[in-house]
Amino acid sequence: MAYLSCAVGRGVYLPIGNTRHHARLFCLHVGRSGRGRKGDAVSLVLRIDQALREIGESFAPQIHRGGLSSREGLVALMHDGYRQGRQDVSAIEDKRLWVVESEFANVLHQGRRDGNTLSAALRDCWDGVDLKPATKSNRLYASHPHVCLSGAISPGELTGLMSARELTNGFANRFLMIWAERSRMLPFPKETPQEIVVHLARRTLEMLAFVRADRYDEREHQRMELSPQAQWRYAQLYRGELHDGIDDGAIGALLERRAPMLLRLAMLMALTDLQTRIDVPHIDAAMAWIRHATASVRFVFVSAAEDAKLAQVLELANRVLAFLHERGQSTRSQISAECFRGKVPKARIDASLEHLLASTPPKITVQWGERADGAPGAPLRVYRLAAK
Repeated sequence: MAYLSCAVGRGVYLPIGNTRHHARLFCLHVGRSGRGRKGDAVSLVLRIDQALREIGESFAPQIHRGGLSSREGLVALMHDGYRQGRQDVSAIEDKRLWVVESEFANVLHQGRRDGNTLSAALRDCWDGVDLKPATKSNRLYASHPHVCLSGAISPGELTGLMSARELTNGFANRFLMIWAERSRMLPFPKETPQEIVVHLARRTLEMLAFVRADRYDEREHQRMELSPQAQWRYAQLYRGELHDGIDDGAIGALLERRAPMLLRLAMLMALTDLQTRIDVPHIDAAMAWIRHATASVRFVFVSAAEDAKLAQVLELANRVLAFLHERGQSTRSQISAECFRGKVPKARIDASLEHLLASTPPKITVQWGERADGAPGAPLRVYRLAAK
């Protein structure tokens, strides 16, 4: 889908209010190392691209697989021309660029470097905004970029490297995140027959010829529209599922752009049917992908949060065990004051104690006793190591 959205170019557009949407996608394949088969997923698309070039090269977009490191490097791949010494370097007319980042962690690493504006440049590319020089000394720029990106990353790298800034500045939510892994353990998977690859390439060419993708210098020459039924269906989703259940936390920030993503996907679905009118089946097909992406985000990030929470509980529980091993027994207030020096919230201490009590077999025991001074209040809870 990312490759097709790139090859289509900026010739077709869908006006929504004052915004003209193009079928431009950033997709992120999330899967565990060795199980996601992230490289294999791209290999078939590259074979289709090669077959497409052999029957209609002008329809195929540029492909960059060398990795991105800076805004200037990205602009250089589709610049508008510049002067180098006494020589004029001609502009790259075809602004369609499919970036394949097999190690998307590299992009996140680059974004952490001081002064690096790569993530801001990619945000502009998703929006279709001209890439202007970041400094006065650099006169390299690119107008009307049509950049689509396919990235691959493991869930651990994604949650570990995605900073709070990237979650809140709109960088992360421009990606359609899809969790995908192999469904079977096959030591020798079969190669896709070349006749199927050629067939898919011819179908791709048919679609690209329909949108006149080879005339990439002609922008926004083909207007798309939603049928009345599709408008009603989209409005129903917009007021309901697309905005329900979004909180103010990290998950909500990652899901904020589901509505424009749905429109871009629906555009692509309609174009593969060789029509410029988006109908209800195209909306529903696009929404199926949005639902999968939503589930993927919740699975990756909520699971990561739960794992972090569990790790913290285990760490505190081990400290309690060491404390009780030294003291023999202790009250709840002594654990808080002496073991954790009053620096750990009550809820976290309770969670660690509950974990030790619920272990099989239990690692500690608790007895309820009266206060020694007869003072009013809840009975004392006295914790001891469980007998082995």
